[in-house]
Amino acid sequence: MSDQHLLDTKGAGQFVHTDPWRVLRIQSEFVEGFGALADLGPAVSVFGSARTKPGSPYYDMGVEVGRKLAEAGVAVITGGGPGSMEAANRGTVEGNGVSVGLGIELPFEQGLNQWVDLGINFRYFFARKTMFVKYAQGFIVLPGGLGTLDELFEAMVLVQTRKVTSFPIVLLGVDFWGPMIEWIKGTLVAEGMVSEKDLDLIQVVDDPADAVRRVLSGTVPAPSNGEQRPE
Repeated sequence: MSDQHLLDTKGAGQFVHTDPWRVLRIQSEFVEGFGALADLGPAVSVFGSARTKPGSPYYDMGVEVGRKLAEAGVAVITGGGPGSMEAANRGTVEGNGVSVGLGIELPFEQGLNQWVDLGINFRYFFARKTMFVKYAQGFIVLPGGLGTLDELFEAMVLVQTRKVTSFPIVLLGVDFWGPMIEWIKGTLVAEGMVSEKDLDLIQVVDDPADAVRRVLSGTVPAPSNGEQRPE
């Protein structure tokens, strides 16, 4: 895998012979992504677990989110994989919207799902993650695991530090996300690791229609001053 080869250290000086060429490959991924998505128009990135099963409540939520975004004339960007990503792409197609999948080279996932209209495959996570933010006006986050949490917390940091502005982040599933919010309040805020105001960067709802309405409203509370950055 390209990320593994880039980040693993194999020996002193070896990078001199390989990394300069790898930079060109990384550059090509950014160029390809920028070129493919430049004319996309309004879009929202939707995240969630690749392990979500069709027919489950979370999968159905993803389908409804995709459909309602499409009906609002907004493209949907996902990671292009199975589970909740597939659900959101499927709903987008059912709503006659533009369904985008940004895939990643992984040993345990097999290509883009069948509901992707516009697909790009990336070797490098950081190139792919740039596209999720650059071409979206907000995030809707369905229940998920480490990858979903990675995208969520990175987005919170970007908003909190004003690297991106007017970028609403809506979590869908109160029962799922509630314990995490309580841990942040009871531990991170209590220990002074983050500001209580940083919790205003995210909104937690149960209704897909409400999630879509909130993310499209573009309303984002003012972040804290950055001195207490969530880590």
